[in-house]
Amino acid sequence: MNTGNVWDIAKITLFVTGVAVFSSTVWADEVDTVADRIDQRGDRIEERLDDKGDRIDDRLDRRGDRIDDRLDNKGDRIDDRLDNKGDRINDRLDQRSDRAADAGRDRLSDRLDNKGDRIDRRLDNKGDRIDRRLDNKGDRIDRRLDNKGDRIDRRLDHRGNRVEQRHNNRARQVNRRSN
Repeated sequence: MNTGNVWDIAKITLFVTGVAVFSSTVWADEVDTVADRIDQRGDRIEERLDDKGDRIDDRLDRRGDRIDDRLDNKGDRIDDRLDNKGDRINDRLDQRSDRAADAGRDRLSDRLDNKGDRIDRRLDNKGDRIDRRLDNKGDRIDRRLDNKGDRIDRRLDHRGNRVEQRHNNRARQVNRRSN
């Protein structure tokens, strides 16, 4: 004997099952679309980082070359000045030594030795200072690049973990709904 209640329950069950199957199919398509978008964005971020890294590397090369050229120019100018001053000193010494007695020559020789020693010390000090400055700047550049690279790695790891967590959560939800 049919009272109609059994048929109503069967209709409702069939309707709910159809909605669940349709929803899980739509949800799976949406998850795939989101995953594709995340992959595309990751690829774009990676390309941008590669481009930025290449640009930074090019800039460092250019700046290093410019610094090297400047140092060479400055060194050449210092060398020329020292040669000119040395020639002038030698000319003066020749003129004075011709006029002076042996005792005067000894005194001039001592002065030249002292001045030569002072010039030598000054050049050594200036060269050492230039080397220290270049080392410090190079170290700072290396630290900055390392820090930026580490920050980028941490950000990418963090974002990748968040995406993976979201993906896993969505997958679990889909699995629960389909079961």
